[in-house]
Amino acid sequence: MIRIKLFITPLLLLFSVCLFSQIQRNEESLIYKEIKAKSEQFKEDANFDKAQSFFRDSNWDSTLVYSMKTISSSKNKELIDYSHYFRGISFQEKKLLGESRKEFGEISENFLFHHKVKLKLGEIALQQKQYNAALQFFQQVEKISESFSSDIKNSTVLHNIGLCYLHLERFDKAEQYLFKSAKLQEIEKDSLLLVGSYMDIATFYYDQYKDSQAIPYFKKAYELSKKIKSFELKRTATLNMAVVEENRKNFSQALVYRKEYEAWKDSLNDQNKVWAIADLEKKFAVQQKQKEVNVLAAENKAKIAERNGFIISSALLLILFGTGVYFYRQKIRSSKIILKQKNELDELNATKDKLFSIVSHDLRSSVNALKTSNSKLLESLESKNFSELDVLLHNNSTIANGAYNLLDNLLNWALLQTKQAYFYQESLHLSSIVKHVEYNYKPLMLNKNIDFKSNVDSSDYVFADMDSVKITIRNFLDNAIKFSKENGSISIYSKPSTEEFCYLVIEDTGLGMNNATREELLKDTVLLSKKKNDDIIGTGLGLQLCKSMIHKNGGKLDIESEEGVGTKIIIALQKFKNHG
Repeated sequence: MIRIKLFITPLLLLFSVCLFSQIQRNEESLIYKEIKAKSEQFKEDANFDKAQSFFRDSNWDSTLVYSMKTISSSKNKELIDYSHYFRGISFQEKKLLGESRKEFGEISENFLFHHKVKLKLGEIALQQKQYNAALQFFQQVEKISESFSSDIKNSTVLHNIGLCYLHLERFDKAEQYLFKSAKLQEIEKDSLLLVGSYMDIATFYYDQYKDSQAIPYFKKAYELSKKIKSFELKRTATLNMAVVEENRKNFSQALVYRKEYEAWKDSLNDQNKVWAIADLEKKFAVQQKQKEVNVLAAENKAKIAERNGFIISSALLLILFGTGVYFYRQKIRSSKIILKQKNELDELNATKDKLFSIVSHDLRSSVNALKTSNSKLLESLESKNFSELDVLLHNNSTIANGAYNLLDNLLNWALLQTKQAYFYQESLHLSSIVKHVEYNYKPLMLNKNIDFKSNVDSSDYVFADMDSVKITIRNFLDNAIKFSKENGSISIYSKPSTEEFCYLVIEDTGLGMNNATREELLKDTVLLSKKKNDDIIGTGLGLQLCKSMIHKNGGKLDIESEEGVGTKIIIALQKFKNHG
């Protein structure tokens, strides 16, 4: 039987070879105990205290800000080493591997947890496919962990050494280390890591066409994944089984695994949404509690003032006059409250009408497109036209993503209009925010063969709300991709800043627009935009949401565009002047 090598192998490598990382956030681990002790020892260093606190809370952006302040202001080499370590972990968590490697490289050899630094450098080298360098780091860690007791799990180090040998095609060594790691994990009863180990052992055999040895390990990983809580590993194990069955021409069983894979995929998406909503509700509850505290404090002050006034007022005339004034003010206050409630009700009704209009217009279009596409999908399935099936599935995915983005914009717009969105302005590193957003869109640009360039000034710090800035950049970048043709180009760069503002430009070579359309889009009253091309869905809601968020952050928006040439979106955000 001829195996479809061109399709199967990349897929298995993508979903099976698992780098085991040891980022421990357990407050009982050695490094966290030491960090806590250092914060107590150096209480007078406010920047370090904030940096370690944000680090322990996994608030990576704030960790980067205050650890940089510690490095700039502190003369204590030990605190500087810890700050570089905080920054290295933060950049690694934000997928900025080059920056993470630089920070770890700044840590001195005398650092108490230098073995953890070597482990991190090994993980980064492995992720960057620098397998020989990664192997050297892991072997150093292996020797260190053998020489003295540490909080590094040997099974993880052995597994990563096995991965390096596997990528270097030194299969005898790879087999030795992967099995040593798996045996340790079996003794430790670490089911989560065992699933990854079994899949890597299976991949090791599968790449050598030893199917009879590989498939049992795929099955062991699949069965064990049912007992763990990681949706990602469940999906990976299920997808591997689907690919194996497809390769064996057992398409009926492969289809069963594919359906299970999609179910786990949906569960993972639902879980992410639940966490996002829970976080939003937590922030909103904190804000509401603070408002209640402020109201109670104001009421207490008012009661004290009234009591003192009545004690001092001894004359009956003054008491009657004061009482009359008091009731008059109460009447005015009640009238203002009623008027304010009426205005808020009118605004909510207007918001509701706009939401219904958008939902009925665009979701109906998306659902109708899915309905038509699914009909064609069924026909292609009956005729076994697999090439057409692939096209239709990609089309369905595009429509679903468009509908999801619309619903996400609707949620954020509704929260903004009803003043329920959490909004907190702080110092933000603009370049880091852009890198975080653009990372999620690179696959879409690669799919359309779009040339992408990013040149944001690393010295730009803005005073804005992080979530609203991310939503704004994400919407404009999504529009640039949507309206760009195949083989086009997109650039994100900084314009020279002024004393008040930093300027971010998102430029594409897409369809562009005429001056009348540009002026219409910049008006505050525009909600829905007309569509010239039926293949491109555009409601104008995303642009309206971006304009509202930019305005709330005290910024400005401008558009430069020419039909058939492209568009420049220019975002001006307030500069953070007190950045140290």
